[in-house]
Order: sequence, then C-alpha cells, then structure tokens
Amino acid sequence: MSLVDQLKDQMKVAMRAKEKVRLGTIRMALAAIKQVEVDTREALTDEQAIAVLTKMVKQRRDSIAQYEAANRPELAEAEALEVQVIETFLPKPLTEEEVAALIDATIEQVGAASMADMGKVMGALKPKVQGRADMGAISSLIRAKLN
Repeated sequence: MSLVDQLKDQMKVAMRAKEKVRLGTIRMALAAIKQVEVDTREALTDEQAIAVLTKMVKQRRDSIAQYEAANRPELAEAEALEVQVIETFLPKPLTEEEVAALIDATIEQVGAASMADMGKVMGALKPKVQGRADMGAISSLIRAKLN
C-alpha cells in the first residue's frame, strides 16, 4: 500500500474516531502532497511523499522553537502534536550506529578523500536516509570524517 493510500485510510479512521487533531494533520499532509503533485503534474512516489512529510516535520519543529522563544506554549504544543502524527507515517529513524555505517560505506563507495568530495557523499547518501535521519546532523558527521 502506498503512503498516500495509508494516509487516506488513516484519515477515515480518524474521522470515525472523531480525532480532530489527527484528522486535521492528515488532511494537511494530503493537501501538501497533492499540491506538489499539481505543481509537478505527476503522481508522487513514496520516496517523494516521504520528502514532503519530512519537510513538514522540519517546518513544524522550526515553528515550535519560535513559539517557545515567544512564550507561546499552547501553540508549540499544537505543533508538537502535529509532528507526532506526521512521524507515524515516516519510516523508522536510523540509529547513530546505522548512520555512521552508511556514511562510511558511502565515503568508500564514492571514493571521497577530502572536503571537496562532500557534495558527492551527500548526493549519494540522501536517498538512503531521506525521512529517516536529520540531514543537518549527517552533514556535520560527514564533515568530521572528511577532515
């Protein structure tokens, strides 16, 4: 079952259970995916849908930080609930050991020797970890290994 189909099924479940927050978040995710499909004029693959959901999680985490800085805990809590709902549709996150192993394997695979090869490593690694790890953290780990 594709990710979009899972979202639609869970939307129906949330409607029946009268879970307003979950329903609203799932509808928002489906709308974001549909917007990308309309913009690109093609149906999204699961990997592309995961990228959309990952972007949504990142945006919400940024909002949480801003709301907490502005002393608005009720808004930060609402965003945190949305993050929890979206994360249920993302793949299981990678552990630190798995990330380190993937980085080492990718560095060997592309033959990276210096910081000049950072783009090659990131380009090869991104599809493998999309939605499963924070690309900012991975970038700093690659920098540490290449220096």
